Amino acid sequence: MLIPLAASSTSYILLGIIWFVLLVSLGVITLRKGHWVMFIIGIFIPLFWIIGAVIPPREA
Repeated sequence: MLIPLAASSTSYILLGIIWFVLLVSLGVITLRKGHWVMFIIGIFIPLFWIIGAVIPPREA
């Protein structure tokens, strides 16, 4: 049984777009909360962007 190529390609493209939008928005949230070190590390390990977006803002 063959899977249509167009359906699987479309789903991969949509998931890639969602992944990119999430990474950009989480990266911006991390920077706005003052966690710039987590942002830099998050370029290589995106898990740090999720953590930086969830934890409270840094004290000034």
